[in-house]
Amino acid sequence: MVLRFRPVVTSHLALGLLLSGGIGNSLAAELELPALTIQGQDESGYRAQSASVGGFDEAPLLDTPASITVINAALIKDQQARLLSEVLRNDASVGESYAPIGYYENFVVRGFSLNAASSYKINGRTITGEQNVALENKQRVELLKGLAGLQSGISEPSGVINYVTKRPEDVRSVTVSTDDRGSGYIATDVGGWFGSEQQFGLRANVAHEDLNSYVEHANGQRDFVSLAFDWNISPDAVLQLDAEYQDKQQRSVPGYQLLGGTEVPHDASPKKLLGHQSGAKQVGIESLNLNGKFEYRFSDQWKGSVSAARSKVVIDDYSSFAWGCYYVGTCNANTFSPEGDYDIYDYRSPDDTRRNDEVQAAMTGLFSTAGLSHELTFGTSAFRRVIDKRKSVNEYVGSGNIDQDPETFPPTDKPLNDSHRRLDSRQYGLFVTDRISFNEQWQTVLGGREVRLDEKAFDETGVQARHTQKYVFLPNAALIYKPVENISLYTSYSKGLSLGGEAPWYASNDGEILAPTVSRQIEAGVKYDWRRISFAAAVFQTRQAYQYAKPDSAGDFTYVQQGQQKNTGLELSANGWATERLQIATSVAAIRARVNGSGTPQYEDHQTINVPKLRASVYADYALPWVNGLAVLGGVQYSASKNANRTGNVEVGDYALVNVGSRYTTKIDGYETVLRLSIDNLFDKRYWRDAGEYMGDDYLFQGAPLTARLSASINF
Repeated sequence: MVLRFRPVVTSHLALGLLLSGGIGNSLAAELELPALTIQGQDESGYRAQSASVGGFDEAPLLDTPASITVINAALIKDQQARLLSEVLRNDASVGESYAPIGYYENFVVRGFSLNAASSYKINGRTITGEQNVALENKQRVELLKGLAGLQSGISEPSGVINYVTKRPEDVRSVTVSTDDRGSGYIATDVGGWFGSEQQFGLRANVAHEDLNSYVEHANGQRDFVSLAFDWNISPDAVLQLDAEYQDKQQRSVPGYQLLGGTEVPHDASPKKLLGHQSGAKQVGIESLNLNGKFEYRFSDQWKGSVSAARSKVVIDDYSSFAWGCYYVGTCNANTFSPEGDYDIYDYRSPDDTRRNDEVQAAMTGLFSTAGLSHELTFGTSAFRRVIDKRKSVNEYVGSGNIDQDPETFPPTDKPLNDSHRRLDSRQYGLFVTDRISFNEQWQTVLGGREVRLDEKAFDETGVQARHTQKYVFLPNAALIYKPVENISLYTSYSKGLSLGGEAPWYASNDGEILAPTVSRQIEAGVKYDWRRISFAAAVFQTRQAYQYAKPDSAGDFTYVQQGQQKNTGLELSANGWATERLQIATSVAAIRARVNGSGTPQYEDHQTINVPKLRASVYADYALPWVNGLAVLGGVQYSASKNANRTGNVEVGDYALVNVGSRYTTKIDGYETVLRLSIDNLFDKRYWRDAGEYMGDDYLFQGAPLTARLSASINF
């Protein structure tokens, strides 16, 4: 990176006035000196050096005692990512967990599932996770791996995903894109500052997408609009507001199930829509996310903030669902038959409404006492989540086979049920954290959150089935040692509280939402910034109560919390510029996930379902020296084999995917234009990307075949 400027030296009198804060333009006799050239290194690219998800404010990753991955806008654009799954493939600790096309996605991090109620945030405030959050207005996606009780209160031991929105700036760009299946995409990004002192900022993102899926009969469309507003009220006061709305309509794609419960389907095509019915409706997911933050700086040492958010999702859930084989011969099971037969259900659950509301107030101050430096943050928060939904209509209409297109059956004429409140969960928190610096080498971070949970769960008729009132203190402690400025070693302990799971339909306590569970984690790691590349390594062990449908001798099931799941793992990563022209984003994770004390021996002493022992991701960007503006991109994703059921006697194979691409930056009619080409799964590998479980049933989802995408972004 080269910066050039021409310094100006005034007369002695004018110089004196300038140094004393005066303005001496009328007296300045300008003397122009030769231009100076300052050369430095371009720090842009895929590397991130700070994140906000690890605490209550933006902080350097080197000083954050947690394992955090940041995927910024540069990497998102180069990989032409539209879904969170396409972003999180860059972190080897993450896998998909019941993420069907046409529905909202969910993920496993460190072998534990994220929770749609509490694991997803925008600008630090919790959103409903039952949506595919748009990426057009996101500056970066942050992933905190592991427990986040201090930061979030009730949350899963898997971690927290935080979307950080783009702030106003002078930008005017248009992006158009298509793929090898003829999908269409257009997005605009417009922003600027205005007002007498340029104190107001606006930024708008608008996008429309016609989705041509690689699965037959599963096309759809998406519309998105967002607005960000900043007001610099004074040098000490800032107000930031964000609003985004998205409407997505697409037919959902059901997953495969094991053949006879013991065999993975063979020669299955990723393009086939199981249970296809010509009259089936699309799934509609309409989402609205609002949040705002006011920050005031009282002095150089103290600042305070108040933030609030509302997130609402309405799902019109319709599906021709392939499941089980109760109406096929003598199969009578929750799996496909050994011959690949399955039943088709007409599933309907419109107006499924989820809403999260949250408000938080916090103070942060810097001070010293007894020779120790303190960075103290304390505050309070309130959070409410409600779910209103109908008892679903789920009627058998016919049967099919995985090797054939099913015939069209008459849809059910069963009327919809009334909508009732199913959950009203409220939590109130008081939190405090203090970063204490003993000297330049040693720091400790001590903190905790006191949570009061008041949660009511209702049955499908709206009758209250459970009322949980609970107080719990969630501590967090970490020790940081920095032998030199660019190396950080840490160890930490944390405790978390997670919402209980919901019993599947076939359990004796169908629909029951269990009480929250406690989880604990210890972690140690090292971070090293060397030149323009960041290295990180972490080892962890996490324990949580095991929740599952427990079988009995009569063949019945009861959904329980019994025993524990213990996951132990190692994570390695390197991100940044390896050379002047080569930048990399790499990640490796080895995880051992085991269950014990469950009371069901066949579920123990083996790797848990859908968690590979090893996963890795490598992505690189190389700027070609002989063509200015041209870079070649590419990488490899690898996953070891995964168990496809809880008993661990069936597994899906390992796989390696090769992705390639290019980026060319040029000018067309004087406007900067960036052309991008990406080809995922270059060798058209057939693989099972997801072998997870949902509501007690096992599902298998195939990965996408070879996919090519071309885009052009023009900056005006």
